[in-house]
Amino acid sequence: MNSIVSALRFFFTHTLDCPDLARRLVRLAHPRKLPVVLSRDEVARLLNATTCLKHQAALSVAYGAGLRVAEVAMLKVADVDSERMLLRVERGKGGRYRNAMLSEDLLALLRQWWRVGRQQGVMHRDGWLFPGQHAMKPISTRQLHRIVVEAAQAADIAKRVGPHTLRHSFATHLLEDGTDIRIIQVLLGHAKLNNTALYAKVATRTVRAVTSPLDKLGLFKPGEISPDG
Repeated sequence: MNSIVSALRFFFTHTLDCPDLARRLVRLAHPRKLPVVLSRDEVARLLNATTCLKHQAALSVAYGAGLRVAEVAMLKVADVDSERMLLRVERGKGGRYRNAMLSEDLLALLRQWWRVGRQQGVMHRDGWLFPGQHAMKPISTRQLHRIVVEAAQAADIAKRVGPHTLRHSFATHLLEDGTDIRIIQVLLGHAKLNNTALYAKVATRTVRAVTSPLDKLGLFKPGEISPDG
């Protein structure tokens, strides 16, 4: 519906040059669902449940750098900048370029995958970081989705999990660790802070760390409350 409204707005404003008609067109506000987030233990179980090193490395990039599934698929070997400890994302959402974080553990895993991939003859210095069935083509987003689903099933995770779940978990876990939300916004490549702020609603560790003002009153201490009320 909103796409139709946008098209009509463009038609009235730019094609017919009647902006007054466009003002009557109102976009509908859809309630945003809270993202599914895995616990740290569930992430570890999922990554360990992958069937090969390439799959484990690809999903580790999605979680460890907070990349979208398409961004993971389109990474090239040259995008791994071990000098600056960055991943260059050249095909981000909206065609935007950005740098993503590269941790020491993730770099070690990618180097291990590089050695194995070279032995298998599928890795090339100018090629894809995660080649598909054909070495000259990248892994597909559909295949990455299937890998995540199968790993979640093998890890006995009941939640509905997809590649984007790892990105959601990355952002939520950073927020729970006290990382500034504006830094998380940059790491995720969000154009608006409102999109990043959504993770504050699912950061349960952050919520648990807050002291209730009721507790500060000191009225109800354990052992001092009468069982009769």
